[in-house]
Amino acid sequence: MQLPHGLRALSSRSFRLFIAGQGAAQVGNWQQLIATSWLAYALSGSTLVLGLAAFALQIPFLLMAPVTGPLLDRLDTRRVLMVANAVACAQSVTMLALVASGLLRPWHIVVGNLVLGIVNAFDSPARQSLLSQMVERKEDLANAIALNSSMMAGARFVGPTIAGAIIATFGQVWAFAANAILRFAIIAALRAMRPARAPRAAEPEPWLMQFAAGVRYANRFTPCRNSLWLLATMSFTIQIHASMMPWFVRERFHGDSRTLGMLLGAAGLGALAGMLYLAMRRGVGWLLAMIGFASAMAAIATIGFALAPMVWMGFGMLFLVGMGTMLAAASVNTLIQLAAPDGFRGRVASLYVVAFLGISPVGALFWGWTAEYVGTPAALMTCGVVLLLASTLYMTNVAAMREQFQPVYSRMNLS
Repeated sequence: MQLPHGLRALSSRSFRLFIAGQGAAQVGNWQQLIATSWLAYALSGSTLVLGLAAFALQIPFLLMAPVTGPLLDRLDTRRVLMVANAVACAQSVTMLALVASGLLRPWHIVVGNLVLGIVNAFDSPARQSLLSQMVERKEDLANAIALNSSMMAGARFVGPTIAGAIIATFGQVWAFAANAILRFAIIAALRAMRPARAPRAAEPEPWLMQFAAGVRYANRFTPCRNSLWLLATMSFTIQIHASMMPWFVRERFHGDSRTLGMLLGAAGLGALAGMLYLAMRRGVGWLLAMIGFASAMAAIATIGFALAPMVWMGFGMLFLVGMGTMLAAASVNTLIQLAAPDGFRGRVASLYVVAFLGISPVGALFWGWTAEYVGTPAALMTCGVVLLLASTLYMTNVAAMREQFQPVYSRMNLS
């Protein structure tokens, strides 16, 4: 059966299994993230603790990048993912026991997030690197990245919405239980997959030198360098909006965990809409401009959310934040994966994860501290202004970057 153009990557069996298993696992993961975020603020009443919890969850992306990238270019990526998800399942069961027994304290959340962050530091770049091995035709890689991002965005919409309802109705313990159970879906899918074996990097150099080679490649290639810098700016600024949501829910909108889930779900719905649009588009020549426009849209919407007096306005602004963020991130990922030479994809994927996820804990800690002094709305509005300026600067170089990227389009018969 001929699949629609927007679903063409699903013709590969391994990719179908991966999407199904990862989708279930990510829904569970978002349920646990909402539960821990809500508990962190409920137990401490401090935005600084929220920032510290977010910092612990994501700082491993930054600190472990010199290790994860070179290792993924040497090891079996599928097995790395299986081990990572098994450890994540054990972490969820431990958190479940602490919540169910009533022994959970704020420091438990920080430590638990740190463990999960270390796991994710391997899991996230491994998932990006494995995509090229799961599609049977090279020209389907861009569609696979868009569909994978659509799945992640869909989980970001469904997970928080379900989590908010579960926590409000049954309590936090069931959100942790759901995550532990759903982790088995991706483990089963990975066991059933038979991805192509990717060329592995030779090992004449130490891992730190191999990572440095990946950084040099990204720095020399202007479209890659500029796109990653803009993505890192987005990560440092507006990506921290999720860690500030409990303040807006309780202090401005006077809501509960259900409201928190719906607000984050609105951002997820926007991300899903953006990814579906990306999956339906043909070619990739327009992606460089999309990165700048999408990040500017997310910046303006962040400013709008910081000023929103009512919750329904917040839903609309977060929808646009989610759409712009994921359009920009997926566009960057598509371009650098297409351009990366064989044997470098693990390192390139690691740099992408650092830019998108690894910088955000530094931002969460910095802006969480800033919010203690200037107020949460003012801190978030400043984030939007900084990203808007960075997006404008990026757009001034789009024409030159498109010309430099042209040989990649020609080599892969893309446009």
